[in-house]
Amino acid sequence: MRNEYAADLGLSEADLAADWPTQFGRWFADAIAAGLPEPNAMVVGTADAQGRPSARTVLLKGYDPEGFVFFTNHGSRKGAEAAANPYASLVFPWFPMQRQVVVAGRVERVDRAETEAYFASRPRGSQLGAWASTQSRVIPGRDVLDEAYRAAAQRFADVEPIPAPPHWGGLRVRPESVEFWQGRASRLHDRLRFRLAGPGGWIVERLAP
Repeated sequence: MRNEYAADLGLSEADLAADWPTQFGRWFADAIAAGLPEPNAMVVGTADAQGRPSARTVLLKGYDPEGFVFFTNHGSRKGAEAAANPYASLVFPWFPMQRQVVVAGRVERVDRAETEAYFASRPRGSQLGAWASTQSRVIPGRDVLDEAYRAAAQRFADVEPIPAPPHWGGLRVRPESVEFWQGRASRLHDRLRFRLAGPGGWIVERLAP
């Protein structure tokens, strides 16, 4: 169950881009070029008002210097936790490349125009699913979900485009730190972190593995 990491890989301060969006873009492009399955998959960790954590995998739908964006039902567990305790962590687990990116920061909703623009780009089936699913709620069986989907399909049969549900939208994780983790031999991994250090802007720190 233990794999040794390659001895010839590494990440030095000289290798690092001047800012985290550029560095993330480089590694994200590498993950796509390597043919990793769903390279935009990330683990999103949130916590409720009492600090009890939960995590799940979702898909990154956009990033820029303002942060990382994904979309969800705001009534889901992650949506409710983000509202009650507006901080989150993201992990991009690019294991075949012996890399991870770990993000921590504040969560905020994206504006409605951004949500609606993204929703319009989704396949029609996914749009109907967003209306049909009471995400994270207990339901008595699969038939309830299937019936809700049929009802949504009937409701919007003659509607084009389907509008975004009012309870559904984007969340942006506005980072306070972005760590780039590169596996090394003997578990002496390279960990370089961009950290927001107040008005002075971003600084780069090396963390012990």
